[in-house]
Amino acid sequence: MKTEANINANMLTWAITRAGYELHEFATIFPKVIDWLEKRKKPTIKQLEDFSHKVHLPFGYLFLDTPPKEKLPIPFFRTGSPQASSVSLNVFDTILLIQRRQEWLVEFLNENGFEILNFVGRFQGKSKYQDIVADIRNTLDLKNDWASSFQTIEKALDHLTQKIEEAGIIVTFNSVVENNNRRPIKVDECRGFVLVDPTAPFMFVNAADGKAAQMFTIIHELAHIWTGQSAGFDFRQLQPASDPIEQLCDKVAAEFLVPENSFNAVWLERPDLMHLAKHFKVSYIVIARRALDLGKITKTDFFKLYNAYIEQLKDKKEKQAGGGDFYATQKKRLSLRFTAHINQALKENKLLYRDAYKMTGLKGDTFQNFVNKHL
Repeated sequence: MKTEANINANMLTWAITRAGYELHEFATIFPKVIDWLEKRKKPTIKQLEDFSHKVHLPFGYLFLDTPPKEKLPIPFFRTGSPQASSVSLNVFDTILLIQRRQEWLVEFLNENGFEILNFVGRFQGKSKYQDIVADIRNTLDLKNDWASSFQTIEKALDHLTQKIEEAGIIVTFNSVVENNNRRPIKVDECRGFVLVDPTAPFMFVNAADGKAAQMFTIIHELAHIWTGQSAGFDFRQLQPASDPIEQLCDKVAAEFLVPENSFNAVWLERPDLMHLAKHFKVSYIVIARRALDLGKITKTDFFKLYNAYIEQLKDKKEKQAGGGDFYATQKKRLSLRFTAHINQALKENKLLYRDAYKMTGLKGDTFQNFVNKHL
């Protein structure tokens, strides 16, 4: 005998809306829900389990009388708009996933006597951006022209990521919720977010974005760590929100990647964006953004260049569409530093394998193969 359940119709419609669907749209892929809402039939437990998976909702939530209040754990800033009160479910779930990883790691590091990172929150919102840039460079042991020794942006980005992780910051790159390719995180909604903690700061960067934009996002997030402010942002057209901290972090990112004095000196010799991009080993779109900041080009010019950059990015992704190296992807999605802590906790019997699998999204041989390959 099949067990049927009494479910509040409001919970069903809330769950559908929460997942980003219109009712008529959802009914085309899950028609049973109409019968439930119109009380022609009651759902079975198995059907409700299928429904909860489809809308990415914990099963037990469906039995509540009213929807729970879900609040963003960090401020989320949108370019040209006030602070957002909500984000898409895919972004929300990713923030919660990274938050759970951080909570575990903080507890593990504290139990093992790790010291706090003294650069976290070292500066205030009214600090000079030049001072923050200098301190970040000093902490990461990077000179003004550090990127010039690398042939490509990709190699410079990998080097920067390594330096950041060596300082004790976890950096994750992903464009989907954990490993679910059916749940993409759109670049124009979330370029990244940072969860600040004095023991284990976590940075998330949208891997679907161009490498140049990822570089800008990373430095922007570093500035948030140095000012002690967690936040997420869409950073549309590489423009910051109006919030003072966002404005400060934006200035830090611009100065870190392309110092004003160096830019002006090269511009005087040859005012050509592609030439400057090659000189500073950054994308021409980052140089264009810096040229806009320094009054060398107009906003109209910049937006034309930005739109062309986005189109090129789309074309490049279409040509590169395909599988790729699974373990290389996981290396970016998880962070080698975070995985090393997970592995150490397993060796010390301070973490169960089932919990390690849950936190990493890797199971059994897949998890062990990843550890063997990269650690």
